[in-house]
Amino acid sequence: MKVNNIPAILAAAMSVTALTGCGIYQKYSPERVDSQLVKEYAEALPKAEEDTQALGNRPWQEVFTDPMLADLIERALANNKDLRNAKLNVDIAHAQLKGARLSYLPSVALSPNGAGASYAGSDISWTYTLPLAVNWEIDVFGKILNSKRSAQAAEDQMKAVEQATRSQIIAGVAQCYYTIAALQSQLDLSRETALLWKESVGVMRNLKEAGRLREDAVVQSEAQYYSIESSINDIELSLHEANNTLSLLLNTMPQKWNIPASASLSLPDMNRTAIPMAELAARPDVRAAEMALAKAYYTTSSARAAFYPSIAVTAQGGFTNLLGGFIQNPGDWFYQLAGSLTAPLFARGQNIARLEAAKAAQKQALNTFEYTLMSASADVSDALTLYEKSVAKQNWLTLQVADLTKAVDITNELLMFDGSTTYLEVLTAQRNLLSAQTAQITTNLAVARAMINLYQNLGGGR
Repeated sequence: MKVNNIPAILAAAMSVTALTGCGIYQKYSPERVDSQLVKEYAEALPKAEEDTQALGNRPWQEVFTDPMLADLIERALANNKDLRNAKLNVDIAHAQLKGARLSYLPSVALSPNGAGASYAGSDISWTYTLPLAVNWEIDVFGKILNSKRSAQAAEDQMKAVEQATRSQIIAGVAQCYYTIAALQSQLDLSRETALLWKESVGVMRNLKEAGRLREDAVVQSEAQYYSIESSINDIELSLHEANNTLSLLLNTMPQKWNIPASASLSLPDMNRTAIPMAELAARPDVRAAEMALAKAYYTTSSARAAFYPSIAVTAQGGFTNLLGGFIQNPGDWFYQLAGSLTAPLFARGQNIARLEAAKAAQKQALNTFEYTLMSASADVSDALTLYEKSVAKQNWLTLQVADLTKAVDITNELLMFDGSTTYLEVLTAQRNLLSAQTAQITTNLAVARAMINLYQNLGGGR
């Protein structure tokens, strides 16, 4: 096409654009999505990080203040393989975005060529061309624009996935830390109880020989002692597995971590009955699901843009000795300039099918986004309820342990001094106390886990 026709092509393209809808140019926004739930999300989104006192917005260093735990979290964030891979995915997405942005620029190619020919024994005639070709597609109908926006959404999605991985690692290290502490506390309790019970068995044997107890009381006491000793093996196995899990999170060889049994999580005030949408909007998995919807939106826009023509401007110039079909030495400079408009005439069926598939995929992404929001709400509700109920149970168990400790002291005194009770009653009191103490340790761990889960479910660790 001649040079002086290029403006005409552009004018015609702009006229077509004015007659068509603007759907291929609109940027994704949750307000444009036909979903009440997503609209509520869009309204809450500006407030997602405004409340600095919200649990999910607090830095993890303020939530996990134990120095040893903080050091372990730092090591995990520095060394964990999953987090490293998540960061590499962000790098990949960023490189793809860079490529999409560079698509706006013209492509330049240098393709020098030369040839020689001899006819009927004549001297070889050499021809050569040193051309520089430039091709520039003018993005009138938003094909490159939507590609770039889709790449940007993909990068944002990978950043959200990286943050979700980071949050999982922080929570995972904290979970392992307090699990090991609880198991160590339970192991110490079981070992101390086993020693006390072993002494009790000796006392009972002496009382039996003195005629104050029957053989069945001694046998039951020994059986309980064996039961406690066997449970120690189970606790040691669980402790070994928890140490290995923590080692994997820190990307190190399996080893034992000397976490004190007294380690406990300081609990903030949680006087609330619900979590607002703004706190759910801060979750990285919700953000990732939204960016997946944005990508599907731009894919649909690209499918619409495929119905419109492609406009390209090409230029070629260089140095050659082949001019007008004759070989001329020395050579001379040349240049060419052309514009082209390519309209899809016979690919309409394929374009329609591609658009229908893109619309269906966009609906799928919307369904996934809505489900992610509902699932996030359920996760937070479960974590909050578990926290509240575990704290209430913790308070009741504290009272129970105190009373059962008194009951053991009283039954021992009655047996040793006036014989007004049986040793079976002493065994029952000691068994109940051990059971309550074990439940207390388990509940303390449940409270810590519930708080950690709530922090993670609110997108903590950003």
